[in-house]
Amino acid sequence: MYGPDGFFMREAPGAHFRTSVHASAQYAEAVAELLCRVDAALGCPKPLALVDVGAGRGELLAGVLAALPGSVARRLRPVAVERAARPGGLDPRVTWQAEPPQGVRGLLFANEWLDNVPCDVAESDADGRWHRVLVRADGTERLGPPVDGADAAWLARWWPPAVREPGLRAEIGAPRDTAWRAAVGTLDAGLAVAADYAHTARDRPLFGTLTGYRDGRAVPPVPDGSCDITAHVALDACAGPRALLLPQRAALTRLGVAGTRPPLDLARTDPAAYLRALSAAGDAAELLAPGGLGGHVWLTEPVTIANPLG
Repeated sequence: MYGPDGFFMREAPGAHFRTSVHASAQYAEAVAELLCRVDAALGCPKPLALVDVGAGRGELLAGVLAALPGSVARRLRPVAVERAARPGGLDPRVTWQAEPPQGVRGLLFANEWLDNVPCDVAESDADGRWHRVLVRADGTERLGPPVDGADAAWLARWWPPAVREPGLRAEIGAPRDTAWRAAVGTLDAGLAVAADYAHTARDRPLFGTLTGYRDGRAVPPVPDGSCDITAHVALDACAGPRALLLPQRAALTRLGVAGTRPPLDLARTDPAAYLRALSAAGDAAELLAPGGLGGHVWLTEPVTIANPLG
């Protein structure tokens, strides 16, 4: 997907699937609020970093910059981490680079990034043993050798089978764990957040979550660069000892997002304001919906500070 002619090198993510960033400006406003809390916890450093990992076309950074108070925005060092080319028209204050900067103080935010970090898929055989799933470029699959070594240890710890039967699937999340630890390690101080489709040991899916997306529809996950390929993240395996896992609904509520309908009296006294408030409530409700975006999970991991969401 990130090769010379890979899917995300050619395509804007927002053209194929709807993330929280695209759903409502209130998401960027909530991230701006979180950044301000991190800034206060750090003693208002200069510069204050905001690192957006898996930045797409820079939409989140643009929204946060628009929502920040001027006193914070003037000290901000916004960095987009993305392998695709820098889009035209992006705010010139944004630095665009392929890897996170090292030694920064501030907020590192990764919205739907870890689900695109590649991981092997395993499937159980008739005896309940895990085998790697091998796949051709056209999507044809077959069982490969048994999973062994560090990957077998990862499965035993983080994805033990709920039942012993053939055809169960698991996604070996060790590469996501490594990627996240490396991202957190770039912070000298601040907060790292990964917001993603996720599950924990209490609710691992029996048959995995690997899927593809193209033009807003789920499609077979064919690894030929023609579609997005994604799998939910075992965020509890990624988490460090100080990490806190929160449903997105809870995290955004703590940051001031509310889906409350405006009072009907406002419709009589100020119809235009009522319609604006009603639209905002609808946007917030989409971000908070337990069966939708609100069901995403935030992995929040502080570095040298108290967790602003704790």
